[in-house]
Amino acid sequence: MIKSLRTTEHRIPEPVLLKDIDFPVPFYEGLQYNAPARGVWNIVHTGMLIPESHQVYVCAQGCLRGVILTAAEMNETERMSWVALREEDMWNGEMEKRVIEGTAHIVDQMDKHPRCILIYLSCMHMFEGCDFTMITDELSEMYPDIDFVECFMIPTMRKTMSPDSMMKLSLYESVKKQDKDEKLVAIIGCNLPNDKKSDLVSLIEMSGKNIWDITDCKTYDEYLKLGAAGTAISYLSVADASGKQLSERLGLKWLRAPLRFDEQKLDENLYMIGESLGLEHAVIKEWIEERKTAAGSALERAHDLIGDTEIAIDYTAYPYILELLELLIKYGFNVKRIYSDNFPADERDAFERIIADEKCADIMIYPTNDPAMRFAAGCGCNLNSDAGLCKTGIDAGSAADGADKMILAIGQKAAYFTGTEHFVDIVEGGGCYGYQAVEKLSELLIDAYRNPKETKKIISHKGWGCESCL
Repeated sequence: MIKSLRTTEHRIPEPVLLKDIDFPVPFYEGLQYNAPARGVWNIVHTGMLIPESHQVYVCAQGCLRGVILTAAEMNETERMSWVALREEDMWNGEMEKRVIEGTAHIVDQMDKHPRCILIYLSCMHMFEGCDFTMITDELSEMYPDIDFVECFMIPTMRKTMSPDSMMKLSLYESVKKQDKDEKLVAIIGCNLPNDKKSDLVSLIEMSGKNIWDITDCKTYDEYLKLGAAGTAISYLSVADASGKQLSERLGLKWLRAPLRFDEQKLDENLYMIGESLGLEHAVIKEWIEERKTAAGSALERAHDLIGDTEIAIDYTAYPYILELLELLIKYGFNVKRIYSDNFPADERDAFERIIADEKCADIMIYPTNDPAMRFAAGCGCNLNSDAGLCKTGIDAGSAADGADKMILAIGQKAAYFTGTEHFVDIVEGGGCYGYQAVEKLSELLIDAYRNPKETKKIISHKGWGCESCL
């Protein structure tokens, strides 16, 4: 008997109840799918943060395509060059020579030398054991007016350290130690400008100190002033390795204060930052209570409007989404879906509290990297009434309950997988911190509820906050 088959039948991964997952890694890690939600930054975007710098990529042509298109979309192709590797470079013993000669050729064609050149080697160089230090040493002798920085484009080795974390190490590599300016506080590890109203910025300003933020640097000399900072603060985990390295290499004090939503842990971070900057405990306490009240009022206003609208959250929006989930549930929001492949290990306390709450019994966790998720775009919303199918081809009767109702998403991947036009467009916290992050999210939830967005157009732009030619 001939049976009509749909290409999507039985291919979409089954979601898992939050209470049933193996924390902190609920899904098998293997071949990965990358959803076309492009807001998360990559190594090209991050390298462009260094003013008066130039990037040189040395890799196979297939790999070059992606990085070149990223620079082109940013309207920054004049700040990028490349050296294409050939198959014979793997066995002719001239791998280092090709990098040096290729980079020298690029530099010699320039009308004006850049202050800094970021050289990106690829997986092929790592497989062959290429001597990167010898390459940068020789180029530094040839061009003493240029700082050469070792960077890597090696996704095959992401099990040791993520490409993002490796790039954060390279981002500050050319900074040299200077005479200490104890009034200069550096906020490191962020791709995005820090919100001028964030609790972190407010604490630094309350202490009478100045802020170094790479996104404010217009010249290479301003960038190098990081070497004079007395204190560095980071709140994203991708900066952990670079924070540790900077504290050892530059002799500065590094404060790790993750962007959290757990009230106790958030308060601890705010006290730690404020007291390290010289503020009195009583002053910080009074200020925290004011910020906490403002954040709670903002959440209540958002809930008054949004009510029991279903909410989905994905991991690209904020680093601690289970803590965010717990906070939203506390204020009555109807969070039903989480899109994440793993969770921070130090979020276990929030996980244990959530699964013990009967109100959270039906919260589902969906993978984002599972290759079968390529069939899941739009599942659970925007039913095609004529065909009786949702966008994925699933029978309408098997689609999620309330699939024809609004879903409010927090994050681009959640918006993509649910197919909603109502979403909070944010990546890595959007430069917000502390109770101000809660207040800002409340405002964004209200705006997302009231104003639909062109989801496909918005999430196709690479690098949230970057200029785009699209």
